[in-house]
Amino acid sequence: MPIIAAAAALGASFCWAAGALLAHRPATLLGSFGLARMQLVWASAILVIIVTLQNGWQSVVWSQWPAFVITSFVGVVGANLAMFACLRRGGPRRAQLIVSMNAPIAAVLGYVFLGEIITGQKLYGGAMALAGMILAILFGGNSSDKMEDIHGSTALMIALGLCAAAGNAIGLVILKPAMLAGTDPIAVNALRTAGGALIVATLALIPMRAFAPVILKPGTGLRLRAIAPGILGYVIAVSLQLYAVRWLDTGIAVVLGSAAPVIMLPMIWMITGKRPRALAWFGAFLALAGTSLILTH
Repeated sequence: MPIIAAAAALGASFCWAAGALLAHRPATLLGSFGLARMQLVWASAILVIIVTLQNGWQSVVWSQWPAFVITSFVGVVGANLAMFACLRRGGPRRAQLIVSMNAPIAAVLGYVFLGEIITGQKLYGGAMALAGMILAILFGGNSSDKMEDIHGSTALMIALGLCAAAGNAIGLVILKPAMLAGTDPIAVNALRTAGGALIVATLALIPMRAFAPVILKPGTGLRLRAIAPGILGYVIAVSLQLYAVRWLDTGIAVVLGSAAPVIMLPMIWMITGKRPRALAWFGAFLALAGTSLILTH
């Protein structure tokens, strides 16, 4: 089961890597709130249908409802709005760098609230993997790439990324007891995503500039380009990540689920036609070595 859970976390990383690259342009055109609203509505509808067809609602431990509510606000709406805002300002590579800090945050929260202690080979492997991911992001970009442009305050971009990292970590840690009690991870994802969709739909009714649509009637092409990374992220990646959290220490699951920056290297190379620097590839190798240590423990 741990091997399958680790594979699920790595699969989540792949989906997030592809989703971050696909979402950069729609986030720029639609704005953070507009993109989050569109993605959450579609993703929650798909997840509700999947869980209903699988009779997954029977597994839900409803006594854990406070966790579902808190993660909807913090882990879905707060974290994703901050993530999209960071993505718009700094591009996918920098956003992934800052948000990868969710791994140490999740490890600390897992220790404090769940009593999880990461020691020995897992600790070394997790530290190696995280260090490798940071190297891969720092040296994986190209200054001539438009996705590398910083728009606005760098400090604000970093603050938004850290808020997204903290919100993501809190959302995962708070849901683990519900899954340990028997709730199916996909049902958990459906509840948190539907809750997030309800929150953003309610916020959209408030006549404030922050919640106003940037484009009143986006075309079909833009809608599809916005929804596709939402399905990759909210539906597939989060379900895989929650499955990993269910069976692994939270910090380890988040480290493996944060490998998107490493997976992005060949993707960015394919898109831009420019090979990442040697230190980026060294970071990728270090991340793979650390992952191997975790998997062989």
